[in-house]
Amino acid sequence: MEKQLRQDHKPDCIKVVFFGPESTGKSVLCERLAAHYNTVFVSEFSRIYAEAKAQKQQQLSREDVLPIAIGQMALENKQLKNAKNLLICDTDLLETKVYSEYYYDGFCPPSVKKHALLNVYDLYFLTYIDTNWQADGIRDQPNNRQELFNIFEGELQSNKKTYVTLKGDFESKFQTCVQYIDDLLKQLK
Repeated sequence: MEKQLRQDHKPDCIKVVFFGPESTGKSVLCERLAAHYNTVFVSEFSRIYAEAKAQKQQQLSREDVLPIAIGQMALENKQLKNAKNLLICDTDLLETKVYSEYYYDGFCPPSVKKHALLNVYDLYFLTYIDTNWQADGIRDQPNNRQELFNIFEGELQSNKKTYVTLKGDFESKFQTCVQYIDDLLKQLK
């Protein structure tokens, strides 16, 4: 199991991750940035997993945290093989940890906590809650957005992660991402 949570590395490949509460535009930004840079992005496995459970009329439970984490790392490691010099991640294990602790009274499997802190990204993009919350059958926190944003930001700060907060309309957020990613890619040369 520990091996399934390990992050693969690839020399000369920048990894950025989108981080923050639901319905803040992370997935759309990932897709557009991947197209802009002609690279791949890592989808959010927890969404795929939650949708499959919902089809069976089942809800997520604390027993699902580990399979979600394993699935997320399998997607990330697979996409890393397809990335050239940039991998864009829609989420990471640190986000899995935050949600696990939030929903399950502080519970997170120790192996997920461990790897959430061991995994390394060049930059986190923390998405602010200035987009309209949209129901989609999976999202369920329309009223706690500021609280969740504060938890996410606190997690980045307490773990000394390098991050940029994305605020404003979609185009502003996209341009901010491009500026920071361009700077990271210049450092590769």
